[in-house]
Amino acid sequence: MALTPRHLHRYRQIAEVFVRHGFGATLTQLGLDRHLKLSQRLLRRGKSPAAAEMSLAEHVRLALEELGPAFIKFGQILSTRPDLIPPDYIAELSLLQDQVPSVDWDAIKSRIEAELGDSIEDLFAAFEQRPLAAASLAQVHAATLPDGQAVVVKVQRPHIGQTIDLDLDILYDLARLLRDRTPLGDVYNFIEIAEDFAATLRAEMDYRREGRNAERFRTNFSAESYLHVPRVYWEYSTRRVLTMERLSGVKIDDIEALDEAGYDRHQVALHAARAIIKEILEDGFFHADPHPGNFVIMPGEVIGVMDFGIVGHLEERDRADLTRLYMLGVRMDAAGIMEQLIQMGVADHRLNRTGLQRDLRRLLLKYAGLPLKEISAREVIKEIMPIAFRYHLRLPSDLWLLGKTLAMMEGMGLKLDPDFDIFAVSEPYVKRFIRQMWLPSTWGPSLLRGVNDWSDLLNNLPRQTAHILKRAEAGELGLHIKLTDLEKTTNRLDGIVNRLIFSILVAALIIALAMLTPPLNLAWPWGLLTWLSIGGFIILNMLGVWLLISILRSG
Repeated sequence: MALTPRHLHRYRQIAEVFVRHGFGATLTQLGLDRHLKLSQRLLRRGKSPAAAEMSLAEHVRLALEELGPAFIKFGQILSTRPDLIPPDYIAELSLLQDQVPSVDWDAIKSRIEAELGDSIEDLFAAFEQRPLAAASLAQVHAATLPDGQAVVVKVQRPHIGQTIDLDLDILYDLARLLRDRTPLGDVYNFIEIAEDFAATLRAEMDYRREGRNAERFRTNFSAESYLHVPRVYWEYSTRRVLTMERLSGVKIDDIEALDEAGYDRHQVALHAARAIIKEILEDGFFHADPHPGNFVIMPGEVIGVMDFGIVGHLEERDRADLTRLYMLGVRMDAAGIMEQLIQMGVADHRLNRTGLQRDLRRLLLKYAGLPLKEISAREVIKEIMPIAFRYHLRLPSDLWLLGKTLAMMEGMGLKLDPDFDIFAVSEPYVKRFIRQMWLPSTWGPSLLRGVNDWSDLLNNLPRQTAHILKRAEAGELGLHIKLTDLEKTTNRLDGIVNRLIFSILVAALIIALAMLTPPLNLAWPWGLLTWLSIGGFIILNMLGVWLLISILRSG
């Protein structure tokens, strides 16, 4: 692992943080103590009494928070992957805070002017120097356009791109070490995880993408009066600056303020539920960061939505798979759920089918006979997480994002209205989607694609058949099967057999020469036959010693 001086300095910072949180042994296992020349005194450093009271999951969260934006985002993404880490770590990483001190105004001003190509005074009628919010990647300022429109301007922190690139390089290195030096490398594809994370983070840093997400939501909900998506001002937006309409209202979780304003909390909860159900079942495109700070309530119980950096995508097939799982769960069919999960490709050939079916049956029996209003989506998702971790069920990250989104929305709904039942609200939408699955407009396109494939096959069949028959007639037709594991085993067996044959030949020659030795005339000077016999005996014994050493080395 080649480390530049820049990497080396950052590596040592990371190592010191993890050692301080009790992970010195892990660094030693990965071999980083040798690469970074870490002292044994540092690696053996104990935790403070206060730190010793914390769980390992808490230490992981605190270490990631100390290490900055890339590691905070990595932890937040890991919190949506219960197939990778245990439930207690999921719960802890969900608490990761992304609040940091704001950047100096002069640096932000220079960034905006460089991106938009003009001075702040000429671009805006007013611009608040004090940020509304400051996070690790960006900060948000209130401003007013020349036409009087109130807007918010999201500005990427200066030089954050170089910091992110450096930390992503280090995460790639750590992924390779985990793959090569830990047993988990045989279970998880750490390189793929690091690549997915890098792609997600780099996409989140491109604010043009966030603007396009907002416009897509605005289009999807253009006919819905209960939800308002802010307008994007593209003439004031670039890759590192995003200007959007500023929304004013009451935060969705400020119950006291909602009551003072006279809003109907049940209606607000209903609107929030309808919005997320529409996103999932109709649009296949959902807001995946539904914490209360991203929603405000406006007059008429209209929900204003903000921050479109994290979104989820569901293809038609994903929605159909989820609907099938829902129907199988209602029928208490554990075997059917297991087979559906296998068809979705979330489990590999090493799956313990008996154990998974047993755990699924236990989960279903826990809720058997209960009305839907007494079943909590949050509790169901919480109980699914350890099963996913135990059997390494690799559901797509968008589906885990969806689960987290549903749990957060249900929690928000219950806070607004204690009698809120997300299942009851979603039931008519689910039934409508099931009916749509049977309509020709849904299955027709896939059937047409299949017909086209069969048409191509039948058109090519005569020509391909003639070609195959000609090759068979010429004796050129053969079957080639490559089985990697079988080939490796065959090669090893071949080596063992060769060594065994060689051993037998050496032993036979040694015995033969030993039998010839007594009749030899050993009086000096020796004859040619004596020289050949004794020389051959010595050489054969040396070959025998070499063979013994090679066997011992091979294990």
